Amino acid sequence: MHSLTVDLWIPNGQAGVMSLLRPLLLDVVPTIQQTAALALGRLANYNDDLAEAVVKGDILPQLVYSLAEQNRFYKKAAAFVLRAVGKHSPQLAQAIVDCGALDTLVICLEDFDPGVKEAAAWALGYIARHNAELSQAVVDAGAVPLLVLCIQEPEIALKRIAASALSDIAKHSPELAQTVVDAGAVAHLAQMILNPDAKLKHQVLSALSQVAKHSVDLAEMVVEAEIFPVVLTCLKDKDEYVKKNACTLIREIAKHTPELSQLVVNAGGAAAVIDCIGSCKGNTRLPGIMMLGYVAAHSENLAMAVIISKGVPQLSVCLSEEPEDHIKAAAAWALGQIGRHTPEHARAVAVTNTLPVLLSLYMSTESSEDLQVKSKKAIKNILQKCTYLPALEPFLYDAPPNILKHVVGQFSKVLPHDSKARRLFVTSGGLKKVQEIKAEPGSLLQDYINSINNCYPEEIVRYYSPGYSDTLLQRVDSYQPLIN
Repeated sequence: MHSLTVDLWIPNGQAGVMSLLRPLLLDVVPTIQQTAALALGRLANYNDDLAEAVVKGDILPQLVYSLAEQNRFYKKAAAFVLRAVGKHSPQLAQAIVDCGALDTLVICLEDFDPGVKEAAAWALGYIARHNAELSQAVVDAGAVPLLVLCIQEPEIALKRIAASALSDIAKHSPELAQTVVDAGAVAHLAQMILNPDAKLKHQVLSALSQVAKHSVDLAEMVVEAEIFPVVLTCLKDKDEYVKKNACTLIREIAKHTPELSQLVVNAGGAAAVIDCIGSCKGNTRLPGIMMLGYVAAHSENLAMAVIISKGVPQLSVCLSEEPEDHIKAAAAWALGQIGRHTPEHARAVAVTNTLPVLLSLYMSTESSEDLQVKSKKAIKNILQKCTYLPALEPFLYDAPPNILKHVVGQFSKVLPHDSKARRLFVTSGGLKKVQEIKAEPGSLLQDYINSINNCYPEEIVRYYSPGYSDTLLQRVDSYQPLIN
């Protein structure tokens, strides 16, 4: 065995290793066969070059043949090799399909030994996860009904791997997800949401998400399995992955229609997700943030439900605290979806002091392009409905021209109808600031400025216009006092 180990570390020694190991797969001593298969699996698992060498060494057909014939120890080792090769790329997974491994792996799903079932399910999941074509090949081999039986077995490890494989099959297309639904998987998965094993819950929630995400019909199938309100308990789980996957599942349901969002809100989903966002950090927050954005986007009533559940302060915290731009961008988008409906919605966002944060993110050269775009869109969405002037006034001083236009526009809408606001606008320096804005004659911005100026007596506007004090001084200079 020394030469084997040495050969492994010689550059381009893969072919040498493979040619040494291949005959050992046919050895008369079962333990040597198993040890050789495990060694191949570990090599293939290490990187894709070694996995490629397993394929080129013509070892797969031998493994597939032995998978059907040998004892349970060898079957587990052979399935491990197939998984280790198939995980690296669609091309390597296709090589496993081409050598006829799927039918044999599917037969292993019916094996008496749970360890063999687990190894086979793992290999099938790793093949299916790459793309829809490979996933379809796994389905066509008859794997899905047997994977559904595996999730009903008592062994936790087998349940986990089978749920993971179903998730990997369902994720690619509505048709593949429908195959998983038709095999009766959803009801069995839903029953495991409260299983005490965190890793199993993690896989179960993922599989349900991958089904629900594709269409309204599939999301309704998941809801009909009575996942509410039990799934909300997962949002309080100690395990971060369970929390994240529970939020993802709720997001994938809520995003489709106002009716599904309303169902989530009625079950207490919005409030539970907001609490969950408050109890975690980083990427775990992301699906919850997006879920609130989707709910709020559907209608003003649903957006108000997010506001009432105290969603806005929590999203504002994410916007300010999170270091990652993609999480800030999601929070900016969600806040824009909440604030864009009515003045009441916009005010709920504006009073949390979110607008200056959005403005600084939009103007920062360190922000990613996506964060700048999402921040600008959110500012625009909120400003176009915002009539809460104290939140708008700082923008007169800080905003770039493309944002300033919307701010001045809002003042031009509110001031004609609010005498108290008109007075405040003068004393706070707002009117003076508006006179300093240089607008193109005939532009929309100039129209807005004119509308504001028309709210005041002409001499007041003149008084606050730039250069007015110089004009007064000139009048003083040229004034001839009457001398008695």
